[in-house]
Amino acid sequence: GEETNIARLSSSHPYLSLLADHLQQREMAAALKEWRDKKLCVLTSDGRVIVGVLLGHDQVQNLILNDAVECVYSPDAEMEEEPLGLFVVRGDNVCLVGEYDEAKLNQRAPFPLPSIQQQQF
Repeated sequence: GEETNIARLSSSHPYLSLLADHLQQREMAAALKEWRDKKLCVLTSDGRVIVGVLLGHDQVQNLILNDAVECVYSPDAEMEEEPLGLFVVRGDNVCLVGEYDEAKLNQRAPFPLPSIQQQQF
């Protein structure tokens, strides 16, 4: 649709790039508003998995989670939960956000996760 066309053109014009970013932020803000007071699973850009109840967020998608725990996976052991309590995840560190479904969360990592290496282009 229209958003796809704007995203495609955004690389050629700075204004369109800003508009595409604004549309993505609006979509994320709408989703986060629906998830308020629900248990979420957050994957951070450094590979951490954090689960907690969403208390709030701001315009740059900083997330405030209550009763947060970090889920630590190991290929040789059961998942461990490290209590974090009230926890803020910076918006620029959020990679993926989704509703938490305990029934779908396995206690073991499904496969050994490869290490992530960041490269600058």
